[in-house]
Amino acid sequence: MAYNAKKKLSGKPLVDETIDLWKRYGDKRDGWAEHAKEDKEFRLGRQWTEEQEDILNARGQAPLVVNRIHPAVEAAKSMMSANRPSFRVAPREDSDNKVAQVLSSLLSYMYDISDGRTVVRQMIDDYYVMGLGYLHVYQDPMMDMGKGEVCFHDVDPLDVYVDPNSRDKFFEDAENIIISRLFTRDQAAKLYPMYDKAIKNAQNQTADYDHDRPETGRANDFATTFPEDVDRTYNTEYLRGYERYYKTVVDRYRVYETFSRKEHLLNEDEFSSYMDKPAWIINGQVVADENAAQQIIAQFEQQRIQHETQMQSGMKSIGLDDSAMVPQTEQEMEVEELTYAELISRGLIQIVTTQVTRVQMCVIMGDKHLYSRELPVDRYPIVPFMSLHTRTPYPQSDVRMVKGLQEYINKMRSLIVAHATTSTNTKILVPEGSVDMNEFEQKWAQPGVAIPYDPTDGAPMPVQPSPLPNELYSGEQVAKQDIDHQLGLYEMMMGNASAAPQTYKATISLDEFGQRKIKSKLADIEAGLTKLAQVAIPLMQELYTTEKVFRVIQPNNSLSEYVINKRLVDDKTGQIQIFNDITVGKYDVIYLAGSTLPSNRYAELEFYMDAYQKGIVDRVEVLKKTEVFDMEGVIQRTDEVGKLQQQLQQSIEEIKKLKGDLQTRDRESVNLRKRIEVEKFKTELDGVSNKAKAAGTVYEKRLDDNMAVIKRDIASSIKTETSTPKSGPEGKSKESKKK
Repeated sequence: MAYNAKKKLSGKPLVDETIDLWKRYGDKRDGWAEHAKEDKEFRLGRQWTEEQEDILNARGQAPLVVNRIHPAVEAAKSMMSANRPSFRVAPREDSDNKVAQVLSSLLSYMYDISDGRTVVRQMIDDYYVMGLGYLHVYQDPMMDMGKGEVCFHDVDPLDVYVDPNSRDKFFEDAENIIISRLFTRDQAAKLYPMYDKAIKNAQNQTADYDHDRPETGRANDFATTFPEDVDRTYNTEYLRGYERYYKTVVDRYRVYETFSRKEHLLNEDEFSSYMDKPAWIINGQVVADENAAQQIIAQFEQQRIQHETQMQSGMKSIGLDDSAMVPQTEQEMEVEELTYAELISRGLIQIVTTQVTRVQMCVIMGDKHLYSRELPVDRYPIVPFMSLHTRTPYPQSDVRMVKGLQEYINKMRSLIVAHATTSTNTKILVPEGSVDMNEFEQKWAQPGVAIPYDPTDGAPMPVQPSPLPNELYSGEQVAKQDIDHQLGLYEMMMGNASAAPQTYKATISLDEFGQRKIKSKLADIEAGLTKLAQVAIPLMQELYTTEKVFRVIQPNNSLSEYVINKRLVDDKTGQIQIFNDITVGKYDVIYLAGSTLPSNRYAELEFYMDAYQKGIVDRVEVLKKTEVFDMEGVIQRTDEVGKLQQQLQQSIEEIKKLKGDLQTRDRESVNLRKRIEVEKFKTELDGVSNKAKAAGTVYEKRLDDNMAVIKRDIASSIKTETSTPKSGPEGKSKESKKK
């Protein structure tokens, strides 16, 4: 589709055109809007028209409402928003893969700060009830202490006006999309504080043309209140606000930097500023940052001074003190300061002119044009979620498809109650003139009373009501089942435990198969969430240009911290590099199908426990599948217990080793003692032997001495005998005796 490339309206012409478009779009959608509001009322309990209630009241029959639609919608809504949606951002071309992973986490961060679960639940509610839900992604400049955040919120489908000629399911071919609703002046001033003066002077131009909340003729006997039910008479300072989006074709400069491999898409003003940016060529390398250039120059100068100082010291050490003889550095620094325009002329930057589609946004309050801006996207930031696309902006809702079944249930229940009421209040046929009617009416309800009557005219006769057929009672249950079937639900999903199988595995299987009925609906939701993420990333790239730290709560309740656009200095080159630079690059978004559906925690935990026992995953992955809140604390304490257990095991092993060593020592000690005793015995034995030898030697010596003495005595005796004359022995003897 061709878009207007010259559309530069502002002021009153833009206001008049926008209001005219709002009126024409509103006229085309009045029929759908009436049905949508009626379906919304029907879901919330306004299921009888005022005319129907009057007829039932005239019959004495209560207009009962047995709302089977509400719990069915709530069950489907809870199932489809049970978990946070998971996105995987994939880099395109030579974009950074690590940055893509950070962007995936940044989308989760956007979901958290936007209260995503509440917002998505409301959108799914609109999707079921009115056939159309909306999510609007936008930049909020006042969040994060004025630095801004990218968020999204739901939009009431009755506040959105779309080009009726659109045929695309996501309205990408629409010439205009307008969000319009009423504001008090105070609300408008708080929403747009910088335009307070214009809001004070704004006037409504459509007070008599307010067709966004049509009347449906439904009875309002319930506490439910809709925006149109609010009494606005107390405050006449209401202004109609318009937030208009349309597409134009604009001229752009596609810039590719050969030295940084970065690509930019710039408008006229941005390109003019880009051309005037300073740059430096240092030793043949382009340095685009002034601080980086100054740092490189300073570093080189420091190295030069250090070199000269070292050389001077070396020259002095050998007795030379002539500074002129100090050799200079081998490389001289060549610095050239210039502009990006000169880099373009040298072919270091390549420029291509092109045309791209961009979404234009303008905000109007009353008859005042507040501001306009160009969004960095080619898709509308208002993402529709259609239940049954009819190739028009006016889809069919699921509630409308089951309205007849719900009305049947209400009528049957009302009939059953009316029958029960009439059964307890018996009707009497009384022959005319048989009794005194005043007396009969007074006494009939009294127990044990006697009422006279004229038998000739006939006795009063009670009339028994006809019993209701059994099919009437069973029909309500069948209608309920038909409603659940139409909305993609089954009894167990509605909390009916009697419908659950007897075995655990069979229950899990039934739950998994039952989800298939709702996955066709889920496909609509997932496609819309993917579109939402695709629009959010360019808005993030435009807004988050400085360093930012954000934290994401993981499904296991752990907290992960990320840093984007962090400036780091390369120690080798001195150039400044940006860590996790999300402002450049192109990325695709892949939605993880079924990520919002509830998961069977016990089955998943059992699977991971089995994987843990087989050594496939560690205990951290198992803990992620549990409901443990303080998982990090549990992991830390588990680590400490593991360390203590390891230390205990080591101590036990050491004790065992010491016991073995002790036993060995004991054995060695026994052997040693035995060896000592043997050595002692040998020593003692040697002593005894030596003593015996010494005693033997002494004895032998003594014996030798004695023998020598004896030998001397003998020799002496022999010598004496041989030297003295004999007188005869007898004579000698006699003389000796006399003596």
